[in-house]
Amino acid sequence: MTNFDAAFVAGCTSQFADQVSRRLSGELSEDQFRPLRLINGLYLQLHAYMLRVAMPYGTLLSNQMRKLAHIARIYDRGYEHFTTRQNIQYNWPKLKDISAVLAKLASVEMHAIQTSGNCIRNITTDQFAGAAADEIIDPRSVAEIIRQ
Repeated sequence: MTNFDAAFVAGCTSQFADQVSRRLSGELSEDQFRPLRLINGLYLQLHAYMLRVAMPYGTLLSNQMRKLAHIARIYDRGYEHFTTRQNIQYNWPKLKDISAVLAKLASVEMHAIQTSGNCIRNITTDQFAGAAADEIIDPRSVAEIIRQ
């Protein structure tokens, strides 16, 4: 994650924390909150909120995996779901905890921005990217350009 990306994620996390606070206080109705939460990967399902977390290129570092497990234990039911688009979903977070979850994600260079709605949800590469002896180029740099 570049310095620009980190600053952008921090700004979005702070802005969404304010929006969550306004929703919890009743200042925002669910209809007003809906587009704000969807931009930040937060769905309202039948019984609970669901948060989708971006996993760029479909890869995770060990500290990111540990942080995801910590979030699952503390803020969900002890597990997360890997999606077909190679993202992560938490299916039972409480709205009051979303800001803390997003801050924890940002601490390991992760976020939930543009993981829902009508957008490109993820760019993935081959699981052997950068390590396969027969690859023509390492596709991760191209994936990063597309992600940006």
